[in-house]
Amino acid sequence: MDNARYLRLSALCVAAILANGAADAATSGSLGATSTGSVSIGASVPNRVQISGLSNVDFTNQDPAVAAVSAQNVCVWSNTSTKGYNVTASGSGTASAFTLANGAATVPYSVEWAQTSGQSAGTSLGVGTALTGQKSTATNALCASGPSSTASLIVRMSTASLQSMPALTVYTGTLTLVVAPE
Repeated sequence: MDNARYLRLSALCVAAILANGAADAATSGSLGATSTGSVSIGASVPNRVQISGLSNVDFTNQDPAVAAVSAQNVCVWSNTSTKGYNVTASGSGTASAFTLANGAATVPYSVEWAQTSGQSAGTSLGVGTALTGQKSTATNALCASGPSSTASLIVRMSTASLQSMPALTVYTGTLTLVVAPE
C-alpha cells in the first residue's frame, strides 16, 4: 500500500471513530454508597457475502435432440451498503473449463447467471471472469425470511455436446461459484 493511500485510510478510520462517538472517554464513579460509571460501546462488521440454496444438476437420460437446460433459484446475501456482489465461476475441466468428463473424453457446458430468481436465461459467465454489479434482495444470510431466493443459476448443454456422448455413459464434473461483496 502506498503512503498516500495509507494516510487517507488512516484519516478515514480516525474520522469514523470520532463521528461514532468512540472518542468519548469512559467515566469512573466516585466513592460512595453507590457509584456510577459509563463506557462507550461501538461495533462494526466487515463486508461479507454468502451463497446458499444450490442443488446438483442432473441431465440423466437427456434426449440428445433437445438442448438441456437446468435453471435453479439460489440465495445470495450481501451486507454491503448497496447489497452488491460479484460472481465468478470455474469448472473442473482443464484450465477450469466448463466441461464434464468420462476418462479422457469431455463435453462442454455453459453457465449463466441472473440477479433475480425465477429466470430461465441470464448473463453468460466466462471461466474465472467476475460478473460484477449484481445486487441482492436477501434480508439475511440464508434467505430464511424475506425472499427465499434472490438469483438464478442456469446450466446448459447444447445438442452438439449431448450428441457427442455415447449412450449410457456418465460424464461428471464440478461447477464452483465464488461470490464476493462489492
